[in-house]
Amino acid sequence: MSPAGSWEALSAALHAGADSIYFGVEQLNMRAKSSNNFTIDDLSKVAELCTQHNAKSYITLNTIMYDHDLQLMRSIVDAAKTNGITAVIASDHAVLMYAKKKGLEVHISTQTNITNIETIEFFSAFADVVVLSRELSLSQVSDIIREIKRRNLCGPSGELIRVEVFAHGALCMAVSGKCYLSLHTHFSSANRGACIQNCRRDYIVTDKNTGYELEIDNEYIMSAKDLCTIGFLDRIIDAGVEVLKIEGRGRSAEYVHTTTTCYRDAIRTIADGTYTQDKVDQWTKELSTVFNRGFWDGYYLGRTIGEWSSSEDSLATKRKVYLGKGLNYYEKPKIGYFQIESQSIAVGDEIIITGPTTGYVHTFVSELRVNDLVVQHASKGDCVTIPIDKIIRPSDSIYKLVENRSGNSQ
Repeated sequence: MSPAGSWEALSAALHAGADSIYFGVEQLNMRAKSSNNFTIDDLSKVAELCTQHNAKSYITLNTIMYDHDLQLMRSIVDAAKTNGITAVIASDHAVLMYAKKKGLEVHISTQTNITNIETIEFFSAFADVVVLSRELSLSQVSDIIREIKRRNLCGPSGELIRVEVFAHGALCMAVSGKCYLSLHTHFSSANRGACIQNCRRDYIVTDKNTGYELEIDNEYIMSAKDLCTIGFLDRIIDAGVEVLKIEGRGRSAEYVHTTTTCYRDAIRTIADGTYTQDKVDQWTKELSTVFNRGFWDGYYLGRTIGEWSSSEDSLATKRKVYLGKGLNYYEKPKIGYFQIESQSIAVGDEIIITGPTTGYVHTFVSELRVNDLVVQHASKGDCVTIPIDKIIRPSDSIYKLVENRSGNSQ
C-alpha cells in the first residue's frame, strides 16, 4: 500500500505496481496541513485510475472528530461510497459507525494503537483490516495473527481480519503518532493533521539555576530515523502480515516510485525463493537515494529504544535539481521536447520527469539536440529534445539527479 499525496505520487505508485494507494481529502486526515490533499470532486478520477491499474483505493479519515466535523465527514464518506472508493481508514468511532451504516469498508487506523487480540475482536464488528501499533515487536505481531486465525475473527465481509503494518518511512517519537508537542507550542494539533514537527528540530538545553546552555549536538533526540524493513521482509510475511504500508504522503513522486518498486521487487523474490542479502543491499542503496533520515528496523526485532537522526534534513544520497518543463512528445521516434529554464543539462546526466499523469520517469540523457543539432550540453533558455521511452506531457517537470553531499532534503 503506497502513499498518494499528490497526482504525481498517485501515478508514480500505480505505475510502480502498488496493489493499493491511500490518500487524504479535505482537512479530516493526518496530513491536513498539506497543500496537496485531494478534494471530494477528485474521488471519481482517483477511483477510475486505480481501477485501470487493478489497485484498491483507501481514503484517510483518521483524525480526531469534533461535532463541527461530522457534516463534512459524512459528505466525504457518502462521496467515497458513491464514487467507488474501496475503503476508509479511520480511528474515530463516529467515522466507523457512519461508514458501516453506509456499507463502506473500514480499515482501523494506527491512531487507535491496537496492541492486543481483544481490541481486534472489538473492532471486528466494524473493520476487515486493522493496522497494528508501530511499537509492537514482530513476535507480538505474529502472536496476534495466530490468535485471529484460532478465534476465527472475521470482519463485516465475513472474511478473516487482515493485519496491516508499517513497512517503510517516517516514524513518530510518540506512541502511534499521538503527539501533543505541536499543540502545546503552536496550538496546531498533530491529532488533527496539523503537526509542525517540533521533534525534527535541534534544541539548546538551558540549566535553570546557572543559565548555562548546552547545544544537543550530533543527534536529534526526538527525531527518529526512518523505518526500513526490507532486510527482514521475509520474516514479516512469514508472520502472516497481509498489508505492507509505505509511509510518505508528504513526500515526492520519486520517493513513492522508488520505495514501491523496491518493496514490490522484494515481495516477488520472497515468493519465488530468490530473496538474498545481495539484493537487500541493492534495494537499501536504492532507498537511500530518495528522502530519508537514516534507516533503522523500528521495534520489530525487539528494540527497547529508538534510533535518532543525526540531521534535520534528508540524508538522501542524491538530490534533484530543477531544469525546466515539458513542451511536447513525439510518439513515433519516442522523443521528448523540453524547455530548459534553469541550470544546464548534458549527455550522460541522470534525469527524472514528474507530472500529474506521467507520475515518475527515470532515465539518462543518451542524446541531446538543440534546433535539431546534436550537442553535448545545453543551457538555460535552450529548447532540447531527448530520447524518452515513456510519454511526457506539457505539465511535466524535468530534473537532473546529482550526488547529495550537503544533506539537504529533496
